[in-house]
Amino acid sequence: MLMEETPPEVSLPLSVKPLSSPFPSGCPGLLSDAMTDVPVDSAASARTSPPEGLTLAEEEELRSELAKVEEEIGTLRQVLAAKERHCGELKRKLGLTPLDGLKQNLSKSWHDVQVSNAYVKTSEKLGEWNDKVTQSDFYKKTQETLSQAGQKTSAALSNVGSVISRKLGDMRNSATFKSFEDRVGTIKSRVVGSRENSTDGLHSPSGAGDKPPQDNTPF
Repeated sequence: MLMEETPPEVSLPLSVKPLSSPFPSGCPGLLSDAMTDVPVDSAASARTSPPEGLTLAEEEELRSELAKVEEEIGTLRQVLAAKERHCGELKRKLGLTPLDGLKQNLSKSWHDVQVSNAYVKTSEKLGEWNDKVTQSDFYKKTQETLSQAGQKTSAALSNVGSVISRKLGDMRNSATFKSFEDRVGTIKSRVVGSRENSTDGLHSPSGAGDKPPQDNTPF
């Protein structure tokens, strides 16, 4: 019969002390509080609870498709940035300024507006309203009234002009106007005559002074 051997007791040296806890003894629960501050992966927690109506396989498939779409979006953004840089270099080589690009964009936007369904429908509606207004009885009566008023105004102005011309003719043929013209003519002739006499008077002393008087006294 075999006897079980008991392991010998190991005695620690006096210099070796047992390991103490890194947390002070007066702070119970500090370890649990520190562990709760560690952020938890939301994706990992979401995997544990899939949305309602989806199985785990369907969730994994959707997540894989989402990752592919996000990767394609990133690739397209990189391609778009490269295309924009290339477009800017081409414009710089052609001497195109940002103002030219703005004008081109405005022209293209206006063309897009003109060919849009809303613009076409609005133009058709305005055309229909214009036709309805021009063909309405109210518009026709108003147009006829304005035309008649214009004709009457023209006739009145022509009558006023003829009356004024006739009055002026009668005034010129009147005795008062003729006597006034005679007076004006008389005054004009007097003024012209006085000017001529003054001119002759100014020349006569100079002519007499050119010839010295002759002394006919006998010696």
